[in-house]
Amino acid sequence: MEKTIAEAKAPNLGTRWRRNAWRYRALYLMMIPGLLYYAIYVYGPMYGAVIAFKDYNVTKGIFGSPWADPWYRYFKMYLDSPYAWQTLRNTLLISLYKLVWGMPPGIILAIMLNEVKHKFFKRFVQTVSYLPHFLSMVIIYGLVVALLSQTDGLVNQWIKALTGESVPFLTSTDWFRTILVSTGIWQNIGWSAIIYLAAFSSIDPSLYEAARCDGAGRRRMIWHITLPGIRSVILLLLVLRLGHVLDAGFEQIYIMYNVHVYPVADIIDTWVFRVGLVDMNFSLATAVGLFKTLIGVVLIVGANRLAKRWEGSIW
Repeated sequence: MEKTIAEAKAPNLGTRWRRNAWRYRALYLMMIPGLLYYAIYVYGPMYGAVIAFKDYNVTKGIFGSPWADPWYRYFKMYLDSPYAWQTLRNTLLISLYKLVWGMPPGIILAIMLNEVKHKFFKRFVQTVSYLPHFLSMVIIYGLVVALLSQTDGLVNQWIKALTGESVPFLTSTDWFRTILVSTGIWQNIGWSAIIYLAAFSSIDPSLYEAARCDGAGRRRMIWHITLPGIRSVILLLLVLRLGHVLDAGFEQIYIMYNVHVYPVADIIDTWVFRVGLVDMNFSLATAVGLFKTLIGVVLIVGANRLAKRWEGSIW
């Protein structure tokens, strides 16, 4: 019997794969350390997620600990607790505030720098705005305390000199989220601007020349050429941020919050940290972390499908 087309092609495909593997052996060898890193430190520990479905005991380990009865016991425990709505609400609100107020400043700064013709001034502003990105959150919190401390903060000294009273910025539920979002914008505005400035290079310069010939001013060129030219980048960053909407910035909040602002500052990650590492309830903490991850996956898939309409999807 004659060989089918698939059978005839199979040896050729195998031979071609071996030939290409040997030809690019140096590249494959360079990939091995990266693949090992992800296998050991990223995908390997994912097996620990089964703790969410077990009555985990440290002495017995993951394999020796019995399964929870029912299997959704710790998920139900979190959802029935009075902390579920508070932590979920705070997480979503803080993330949305950072998303809504955090993206426009980077775009505006990038547009302003793109319009500047003086190279030295442009580089100076870009460097100054980018420097806070390299500061640790501990240093940023130290600066915030030096400015807003109720006892000896610089801003409070001015307010006290004018009104005779000080404002408890760091312990007030009315001010905490504003300070949180503001410091985040200040730290990341330069980094965001660099991404958008790189996106400007993909815009065809002839579009600006044609607009000038038609009598368009700078504002019209920004609105009709610059912003549409980076629309795909804006949508891409928006989709990526929506995927992390339940993160809300653990490090920043953990360093800056205190017991006075728990009602408006306690997010899922900080609650999981206290329950898992302080109270040693690993099963409940893992269940909540897994719950948050699943919601994040749903959000990023939904945002990606929505962004496909404007050609800004990831896949």
